[in-house]
Amino acid sequence: MKPRVCSKTGCSAAATATLTYVYADSTAVLGPLAHRHEPGSYDMCKHHAAGLSAPRGWEIIRLPVGDDPQPQHSDDDLLALANAVREVGFSYEPQGHAEQPAPAGVVELARRGHLTVLADPDA
Repeated sequence: MKPRVCSKTGCSAAATATLTYVYADSTAVLGPLAHRHEPGSYDMCKHHAAGLSAPRGWEIIRLPVGDDPQPQHSDDDLLALANAVREVGFSYEPQGHAEQPAPAGVVELARRGHLTVLADPDA
């Protein structure tokens, strides 16, 4: 497997962090190197991650970037995600969404922000 390098033009240093953007919140999130490269994310070396700045009006959230290549997830993170999904599921009220119709065969139960609860096709 080829090691990932910094996304900055002309930099060939090893990537140690991943930068993603949340455009709706005007937020840049810099955290540990993701397991794989995703569209819309940028791998950065230590030097460029340390010197990162954001446009005026934007916030930068810097998550701890350790030397451990495997990010450790705490139980709190997993519980927060489970609770968010559970909250959307329990507040189910059929709604019509004019934004984008669901693909054929997909039943959308509820939506909150960018989270969507879909029906289990096997149930």
